Amino acid sequence: MEILNELSANLQEGYADKTKKLTEEALAQGIPATEILEKGLIAGMNIVGGKFKKNEMYLPEVLVVARAMKFSMDVLKPHLAAARVKSRGKILLGTVKGDMHDIGKNLVGIMLQGAGFDVVDVGTDISMEKFVETVEREQPDVLGLSALLTTTMVYMKRVIEALEQRQLRGKVKVIVGGAPITQRYADEIKADGYARDASSAVDLVRSLLNSGAQQN
Repeated sequence: MEILNELSANLQEGYADKTKKLTEEALAQGIPATEILEKGLIAGMNIVGGKFKKNEMYLPEVLVVARAMKFSMDVLKPHLAAARVKSRGKILLGTVKGDMHDIGKNLVGIMLQGAGFDVVDVGTDISMEKFVETVEREQPDVLGLSALLTTTMVYMKRVIEALEQRQLRGKVKVIVGGAPITQRYADEIKADGYARDASSAVDLVRSLLNSGAQQN
């Protein structure tokens, strides 16, 4: 559909106002919210994610796209809720205690939303107690831990250990990311996965939840 192609194209360019307007126009034309999400926004974000992975787009550009995505999702969300659209999974995100950095985490959240996941962002400087409490309350499928400092990345291990102590570890997949994090460190602290960027995080979440669904 032409308007959805136009929506996808404007999203990829990061034109927030135009993206929002096209979302409103598509709804006014009677196009289902699910179709707008899938064929307009998710289609556009998938292209952006692919370009980001191949270094054809860089972080500042992707952040502009993320802003446009948020404008559109603000319009679309009530319609998706009314249609009782089933989420592809619930993801809980937070930056660990002692670390106030959130650009990477925020980008992961927007791209996961764009891929059809329900995202709960608890913010920055989050203690292991708050992570555990929120996991118990929200019952997410995946917990994403972020850290940008080598001094705070060690806290990720404490969060995982706290989940184990509360017997929650088997109920939630834990993924980690941030500048100092490596796959080796993820393995060392017994995380379920590591993503080096936002696009990879979406792929990782899809992979973890698909493999879980196949096992059930």
